[in-house]
Amino acid sequence: MPYEPPTHTVERSLRATTGAKIIAGVDEVGRGAWAGPVTVCAAVTGLRRPPAGLTDSKLLTPKRRSELALELAAWVTSHALGHASPEEIDALGMTAALRLAAVRALEALPVRPDAVILDGNHDYLGLPWKVRTVIKGDQSCVAVAAASVLAKVRRDAMMAELGEGSVHCAAFGFDANAGYPSPVHKAALAEWGPTPHHRLSWSYLDALPRWRHLKKVRLPAQVTAPESGGQLGFDF
Repeated sequence: MPYEPPTHTVERSLRATTGAKIIAGVDEVGRGAWAGPVTVCAAVTGLRRPPAGLTDSKLLTPKRRSELALELAAWVTSHALGHASPEEIDALGMTAALRLAAVRALEALPVRPDAVILDGNHDYLGLPWKVRTVIKGDQSCVAVAAASVLAKVRRDAMMAELGEGSVHCAAFGFDANAGYPSPVHKAALAEWGPTPHHRLSWSYLDALPRWRHLKKVRLPAQVTAPESGGQLGFDF
């Protein structure tokens, strides 16, 4: 299906209206998964022509996505990834966990960005970051598209590694479903119950009578993400 390639229109607008020079595109992956971290990539690209075929990671085949990630890693000015673990997601809720992962990624960049382009219409970062939200930014904005590909490829690799050397984790098919809902994943949960990699506050446990007693309820007081740092480190 044909698609319009992403552009630097938003970056140019931010430069003209705010004076920002270093602009990071930010995108996440893993928000809707049952298992594994939520992963956020921050990518700084400047205004150079991107590698051919760059677009939202979901529009690419796994093979092309992996090839493009290698090209992007060498092409971007800088990029970093941050993660929030399943335990942190259960404790904080997804919005705060997303902010935690994004702050980890942004603070891991060699130079702090003057502005951030965030995919979607919800600013989960907030102050002190200067944020421009862009709906479908992963398709229309070069920096966000680059971040979407780099985040997706890295998280998929992390999830595939969970099954290596473990018959138990291999049964969940993380190498194919990356922790997202699938028939294989659901069947393994019914048989084995959640692993240490699963989010125990997710509603999938409601449909598993043998295991629903393991469901965690997030307390109302646990709504603010801790300072950056935490259980999962940065990827550079």
